[in-house]
Amino acid sequence: MEFISEDLLQYCQDHTTEEDDLLQRISRDTHAKVLMPRMLSGHLQGKTLELFTKMQRPKTILEIGTYTGYSAICMARGLDKDGKIITIDKNDELEEMVREYFAASGLDDQIQYILGNAMELIPGLNETFDMVFIDADKRNYSNYYHMIIDKVNPGGLILADNVLWSGKVVDDHQGKADKSTQAILDFNKMVQEDDRVENVLFPIRDGIMMARKR
Repeated sequence: MEFISEDLLQYCQDHTTEEDDLLQRISRDTHAKVLMPRMLSGHLQGKTLELFTKMQRPKTILEIGTYTGYSAICMARGLDKDGKIITIDKNDELEEMVREYFAASGLDDQIQYILGNAMELIPGLNETFDMVFIDADKRNYSNYYHMIIDKVNPGGLILADNVLWSGKVVDDHQGKADKSTQAILDFNKMVQEDDRVENVLFPIRDGIMMARKR
């Protein structure tokens, strides 16, 4: 994920609204107690998601991949009082920690946290969404997209994390990309060619694809 110098990254963070105590706590705890802390959304991406949400003013958000709850809280902060976010994750070992953070946020009545396999759960959601954030297993990115595209309202946003995949998307794979890298390459190509959306790929952290449904 090191696309810019450490000094420039720090400069960006220094000129981004600071994390509050809860988000700092989630970040510290995740790095101290949880495997693969690089999966955390973190300061720049979290504030980006929060501001996207505040600009979009969605009534309903779907998040695929909760992890330790950082991004869900950021997006929930952009909801109107009658809005809600459904966030899905399969890792029940993090449940107690995540529920504690949601309660501490004061937004747990707007956050519906579901444990289980998103591929199995999404077809049963009788909702339409104004925003979707995909941040789960990369090999299923295209599957998630196909499953949710018809559930997204016109003008709604689909956001997908890690679409630069630590720079591997521009490596010379010579037809031998690993499965996760190939899945990201396929996903980015699919979105780029989907005339149902207009899209932009932001080089924020590990890359965020934003697609707006026409």
